[in-house]
Amino acid sequence: MGQTAHERLREYLGQLPPSAQSLLMREFERAIERGQDVAVATMVLEQLRKVVRPATPAAAPPPAAEPVRPPAAVEVARPQAREERRQSGDGPRRLFRPLEPFLTDSTGSLRPGQIRRASLLAVWQWLGREGAPERYADFEAAMSAGSDSSREVEMAARKLQLAAAEALMKLVGPNATGDRQRLLARIGAPSVIEDLLPIALVLQNREALDGLNGRLPGIIRALGDSQIASVTDAINVPSLQTPAMLPFALSLVMQRLAAPWQIIRLATKIAASDDEIRVAATPFGVAVTIALNDLANLASVLRADIRRGHFSNLGDTLKTLHDGVRGLRTELDLRSESNWGKQLTAIRADISNALQSEIDSVPGRARRILRQRADKDIPAGAGVDASEVEEVAALIEFVAVCRNYASELAINEVTLRTYTDLQQYVEKATEALVQSLRSGDARARAYRQSQVSAAIRFCHVLFGNDYAQLMSRAAENAMNGERKSSRAG
Repeated sequence: MGQTAHERLREYLGQLPPSAQSLLMREFERAIERGQDVAVATMVLEQLRKVVRPATPAAAPPPAAEPVRPPAAVEVARPQAREERRQSGDGPRRLFRPLEPFLTDSTGSLRPGQIRRASLLAVWQWLGREGAPERYADFEAAMSAGSDSSREVEMAARKLQLAAAEALMKLVGPNATGDRQRLLARIGAPSVIEDLLPIALVLQNREALDGLNGRLPGIIRALGDSQIASVTDAINVPSLQTPAMLPFALSLVMQRLAAPWQIIRLATKIAASDDEIRVAATPFGVAVTIALNDLANLASVLRADIRRGHFSNLGDTLKTLHDGVRGLRTELDLRSESNWGKQLTAIRADISNALQSEIDSVPGRARRILRQRADKDIPAGAGVDASEVEEVAALIEFVAVCRNYASELAINEVTLRTYTDLQQYVEKATEALVQSLRSGDARARAYRQSQVSAAIRFCHVLFGNDYAQLMSRAAENAMNGERKSSRAG
């Protein structure tokens, strides 16, 4: 970006209220911590700091001998900047605390019971600008005067929450009045507008959600009949039984489940049937929609982790997906032509495609490392890349884990075939490589040794520690025998 563009950005940022500037700084710092859009976030932060610092009161210059403090220390030392940051960072966080269990970083389409985190900044700014400016000012004054835990701050936050809910309901509620399109456009983008009604409803019904949260156990390991009875009783609050609020109540319950897919048991219990038509006819049918959407999102996470080569936690993800798919297939009578049936089929296909393409690539990568090469084709000092060996070992372990969940995830055939091929090839290749240590060009010996080490690493994954140790001793004996014959010659 050229200098002119930087100046335009700085001019725009300078027109924002101090509270909005500080909140933007905090959000972009979070983005950098999460590794999201680091280049953009760093550039905007640089311009924001140039805008914010001149706005602070001029301080007496330090003595020449005093070392210059880093920017973060300077900013913390300035009371006005600290106050702005407290108001703009802690203020929205305190105000929107009831929304926290339902927030998601996703910017795409959402399932029932979710709210985009990115929408909160636009709503916060709108409240101070025209939504509820008086309550907004009272809340900021309370935040400035007292500690975050003070009763005055809590009372001011609740008043602003109710005022925000009332103002939003006038725009998006069933009895909305006025020029809605013009007023909504002043708040934010279409994705923000989609979140306005959920935000208003959660703020409006905060006490009911808090009551439900307090009645739920810390963790529900299995949603059996007794747990279903207590959860159903806890949700049996009129304000939580509406079609708009029930997804949020179910989301709270789902967060306590060790197996989140089991939320569908509430729906089958209410319907007194596993037939999808009867389940869908009850308000609790939304629980099935929530479970399916969460499985679809988890399948997307699996696909992204595979693309990035992150295999360390895939076992847990695969187990969750396997258990969820099996649970929905066994505890619900889903028709293949129904919306739920088609969605579950699409999830299985998505998982299968993501896994199959990666599983198919593993034998070829192992062969590239272990294949025998003529001595003349091995340059002096060559060796096998240790990081590539560990990556392939992780892939082999990944194939082994997939075997445990192959049936439900529709990868039974490819997993069995690939794992068998790997075992046969690695066993033969390891024996051949060990034999190659007994003879051959001394220049190529280091490369052969690195191949043997890689083969033993793969044996450890495929056959266990005992077989790997056996091949390690065979390789050591081969090397010792070769050295003895060299000395004897």
